[in-house]
Amino acid sequence: MSPRKDHAVRRALIVVDVQKDFCEGGSIPVKGGADRARAVADLVRRTAGSDYSHIVATRDHRIDPGGHFSEHPDVNTSFPVHCVAGSEGSDFHPDFAPAVSEAVDEVFYKGAHSASRSGFEGSAEDSALLADWLRARNITDLDVAGIATDHCVKATALDGAREGFAMEAPGSTSGTCPSSSPAPATGDCWRTAAPPVTSR
Repeated sequence: MSPRKDHAVRRALIVVDVQKDFCEGGSIPVKGGADRARAVADLVRRTAGSDYSHIVATRDHRIDPGGHFSEHPDVNTSFPVHCVAGSEGSDFHPDFAPAVSEAVDEVFYKGAHSASRSGFEGSAEDSALLADWLRARNITDLDVAGIATDHCVKATALDGAREGFAMEAPGSTSGTCPSSSPAPATGDCWRTAAPPVTSR
C-alpha cells in the first residue's frame, strides 16, 4: 500500500467492498458492478493525496458468518454464500485492485464470524479498528463509495456519522440492485444514489 505525506485536509475516503463476488460473474452480482469498480478506481487515483488525506478500503472476509449465509436468502438479513476468505470471489475486482496497491493506505476486513456490513465493524491486519485508525490521523470528514448502496455502503456511512464524522456517500460510485436478485417486490435493494448522511 502506498505511503503518503500528511496534508492539512482532514478528509478521508472509505471504499466499501469492491470485490469480485459483487460484480458480474460473482455470487451476488450488482448490476453495473464492474463499471462501478472502474469508476471507484479512477476516483481513488484522481483524488489520492489531494482531495483526501487518506484512502482506505473494506473487504467482506467471510469464514463462518452463521445465518448470514442461506440457501433461501431474503437479501436483507441473509444472502447467498459470498466473499469467503481465501476464495477468488473475495478478491478485489481486477479493475480496482491496482488502485489499492497504488493509493489505498489500509484495508479493513469484516464479517468473518458475523453478519457485519459496516466497515466500522472491521479491523486491519494489525487489529486496528477503522474509527480508531481515522482518529489517530486526525480525520474529521469522510466520503463513502462502493457497491451495494443499501447494504454495506449505507451501513458504513451511518456508522461513520454515529462515530461523529461528517459523512457523504457519493451516489455516482455506488451500485444498483441485480435484476436477478431475490429482492422484495418493492425492488428496494441497492439504489443508484445515496444522499449525504450529513452535510459537510
